[in-house]
Amino acid sequence: MNHCDSTNKPERDTSDLVKAAVSGWLGTALEFMDFQLYSLGAALVFHQIFFPEQSAAMALILAMGTYGAGYVARIVGAFVFGRMGDTIGRKKVLFITITMMGLCTTLIGVLPTYAQIGIFAPLLLVTLRIIQGLGAGAEISGAGTMLAEYAPKGKRGIVSSLVAMGTNCGTLTATAIWAVMFFVLDKEQLLAWGWRIPFLCSVVVMIFAIWLRLNLKESPVFEEAQSVERHAGAARSADDSSLSAMLRSKSFWVATGLRFGQAGNSGLIQTFLAGYLVQTLLFDKRIPTDALMISSVIGFLTIPLLGWLSDKLGRRMPYIVLNIAAIVLAWPMISMLVDKSTPVSVIMACLILIHNVAVLGLFALENITMAEIFGARNRFTRMAISKEAGGLIAVGFGPVLAGIFCNMANAWWPIAVMLMLYSLIGLLSAIVMPEVCDRDLGAPEDAIKSAEPRIAGQSARNRYS
Repeated sequence: MNHCDSTNKPERDTSDLVKAAVSGWLGTALEFMDFQLYSLGAALVFHQIFFPEQSAAMALILAMGTYGAGYVARIVGAFVFGRMGDTIGRKKVLFITITMMGLCTTLIGVLPTYAQIGIFAPLLLVTLRIIQGLGAGAEISGAGTMLAEYAPKGKRGIVSSLVAMGTNCGTLTATAIWAVMFFVLDKEQLLAWGWRIPFLCSVVVMIFAIWLRLNLKESPVFEEAQSVERHAGAARSADDSSLSAMLRSKSFWVATGLRFGQAGNSGLIQTFLAGYLVQTLLFDKRIPTDALMISSVIGFLTIPLLGWLSDKLGRRMPYIVLNIAAIVLAWPMISMLVDKSTPVSVIMACLILIHNVAVLGLFALENITMAEIFGARNRFTRMAISKEAGGLIAVGFGPVLAGIFCNMANAWWPIAVMLMLYSLIGLLSAIVMPEVCDRDLGAPEDAIKSAEPRIAGQSARNRYS
């Protein structure tokens, strides 16, 4: 059933879709470029630049703490900007978030150091990270929402995969910039001024992304929903948009479970496992880093392939298959990874395989599936909060718990067990989830609510009242 008269339905052409796709891709690339720029900067140079009077260990902890401050801010940003996106529009909020993220990333490159202004240097760094986190908390969800609402039925999966591919572009770009800095500059040059270059380079992406979003039309689904509400004289229910209503929503917990499984696998494989191989098992650091770089490049094929398959097979089946595959592969893959008698080529192949299945493959499905799970009325808010809440808990605490468990057991098997548990959570969420492929994104209610019987003859306008 249409949600408004066809005469009022917003029209969008192919050029509008292309702008939305490139805009979403650039925004996600900038977000993950910042993620990698800062994580590498915090690990490699920030402890000397902003915390030089501390011991080496404490300086590194403080540098990584500023990194974590941005992640806490993401939850607040998801709620604040998500609500704005559902009320004033997707386009306006995406312009705000990309500007906040881009300016803060660039400004880090011009910060004075501790040697210049003392304690104010790290304070300014934390302030920028918090503002940056506020914008990032709604960026990828907003881009995913906008692109899903632009994409035509039957092609939403492959079109939305562009957002997921933006993560690879941002990560690879940031890693490449830092690699060039370390190759070209000596340590003194890097600490004196070279560390600023990676952050200043992000201004190019920011300017293009801002220009593109200024010329982007609003989501047709949002405009249609607003038109229906105005025409019907319907008032948005305060309770329906409240935090308590979201927490009572089955769709919210299903989406959070999907995100929790994927993000947990990502934290274990990309963060903890890579460090465990190098620091605990004393592998050459090039083994995990090269494997993850190659895996990210392969992801340029994996991600759109999974998006295309989800358009053909539905969202549930690929989710179920990938999570089952991750559960089955976890133990044999990890056992070979940690065995020093395993040839290096096999170790790298195992890491690439499990990374593409348990992390990149699931991420390829995540944005479009979550967008289709939620209704038009609260899609931006609920998608942003479920993404950030699930990601913060899984990525923030998962690697720490893995380290504690591995230390207590003095063995590698807790990594495999946690990987299986994360994938099991994703699997159960996918089983509970109704099939949402090509669902009417103009429907105001969430997907699980939509699956319940409705009173015959209920009109679209009534459902917005």
